[in-house]
Amino acid sequence: MVPDPDPPVKRQHWHRTLGAASGSEKCRHLDHLSKPILVSLRVGEHLSQIGPLSLLVMGLVAVHCMGILVKCAHHFCHRLNKPFVDYGDTVMYGLEASPSSWLRNHAHWGRHIVDFFLIVTQLGFCCVYFVFLADNFKQVIEAANVTTNNCHSNETVILTPTMDSRLYMLTFLPFLVLLVFVRNLRVLSIFSLLANISMLVSLVMIYQFIVQEIPDPTHLPLVASWKTYPLFFGTAIFAFEGIGMVLPLENKMKDPRKFSLILYVGMAIVMALYISLGSLGYLQFGANIQGSITLNLPNCWLYQSVKLLYSIGIFFTYALQFYVPAEIIVPFFVARVPEHCELLIDLSVRTMLVCLTCILAILIPRLDLVISLVGSVSSSALALIIPPLLEITTYYSEGMSPLTIIKDALISILGFVGFVVGTCVAIYELIQPSNAPIFINSTSAFA
Repeated sequence: MVPDPDPPVKRQHWHRTLGAASGSEKCRHLDHLSKPILVSLRVGEHLSQIGPLSLLVMGLVAVHCMGILVKCAHHFCHRLNKPFVDYGDTVMYGLEASPSSWLRNHAHWGRHIVDFFLIVTQLGFCCVYFVFLADNFKQVIEAANVTTNNCHSNETVILTPTMDSRLYMLTFLPFLVLLVFVRNLRVLSIFSLLANISMLVSLVMIYQFIVQEIPDPTHLPLVASWKTYPLFFGTAIFAFEGIGMVLPLENKMKDPRKFSLILYVGMAIVMALYISLGSLGYLQFGANIQGSITLNLPNCWLYQSVKLLYSIGIFFTYALQFYVPAEIIVPFFVARVPEHCELLIDLSVRTMLVCLTCILAILIPRLDLVISLVGSVSSSALALIIPPLLEITTYYSEGMSPLTIIKDALISILGFVGFVVGTCVAIYELIQPSNAPIFINSTSAFA
């Protein structure tokens, strides 16, 4: 990494998005709590016992790219005497600093590309949440008549068939539409706090379960088939993709100079959470794992309550994930109508976006594959492909070491290969007929 010789100017604490409140951004520090349950077991399954090591490497690369983005943003804040630049601004200014005249003439496309991938990523998260809510509520309701107080019984249960999971998604649709009508970030920060509390309690209960009576791991393969690596790539990048919030979070800090320390410590905790949950979960459930660790929990009232509690947290987190694309898309339409129609158009666009995420979730009701697809398509671009190229365009004219250029090129190539191969494999798996039922559960993991 080329050191920035110019320290960043002291920046004011404001955000490009109107109405942004520091309270909500602080809550976003804990937003990673919504992802461990969604991705942990898929990481263990895709690469078996090598999965944790691979996840650690991917996490280190992703955090390094976050550092690159922060460094480039500081560079342009000082160079252009601006108090704050967001991800899109940084990429645009990076292209303007490029030695290529073609890139300089098309620098404005840098912002559009970043906005596009931010929209795809965040709406992709929303699609994943639809599938997660449907899967877990369906499983709880189907097992309601046979749910017991004994969490360690070996008794086999017969689930009561209910409506299709897609109908559960439609059931959640009106409630999520009403939720995204809340545009006040201070109110959303309260929802975020409630969501994080419920998910934290659920995580503690899940850890308490998966560390009990872990089966003999010797029967598990050391390395899974190489064909699973593209799906692992998408899942891992989905887990660590938070780069779009890095600059807004730093801008909200009273002392931005401490941000790097907070970023690295925070991401170290996140990596430890993913690796431990994925490893222990895979050792506990083995080959019987499903798209989310909650779907592997036994049919007793305690762990059924955990599923519902975590689902409540996911429900409220939907509004926070939705906020970013809404703030990019909604103003585009509102600016083109008379003032007396602005509220109607605002709510209408929000409704259509929620319906879009619901429709996409209905079309792809496979939680694990949706996660891999979202990670491969958009998260890889934001987290791996763009930041290294940004560093090259920003500092190339000022002089860069060949090793830094090679390092950046290798990271971008890794991201691009993962983008192409991961997307193709995920789509291929999606169009394959599924011979096994998507929703399976047993009375106990110890059976």
